[in-house]
Amino acid sequence: MRTLCASTLIGEFFVIGFAGLVAMKSDDLTSATVWTVCGIGMLLSVLLCGMITRPGGIQLGWALQIALVASGFVVPMMFILGVAFGALWWASVHYGRKIDEAKARWAAQEAAQAAAGG
Repeated sequence: MRTLCASTLIGEFFVIGFAGLVAMKSDDLTSATVWTVCGIGMLLSVLLCGMITRPGGIQLGWALQIALVASGFVVPMMFILGVAFGALWWASVHYGRKIDEAKARWAAQEAAQAAAGG
């Protein structure tokens, strides 16, 4: 699960940065505001890569997904990208858990065969 989720989060890192460049064109926002918000989002996406397996890591990832969708109010394309990355996040968590379970079963089978002398 960690690899899939981290890949999604690194993709979001770049999307947040590019969204910041687009948001700079807005007359309503200062560059300091844009880069403070984008910087926090980018930092959070990188930090979450190491926190995925810790308690609350997945929930913080969902919070980031919600924030990406909400950023569509500033950069409308982020509605689409936020939903796309939300779907990727769901798939990463869902299928990542299935992969982890399959790896655990395989390791248990290997250990049982080794214990049986096979």
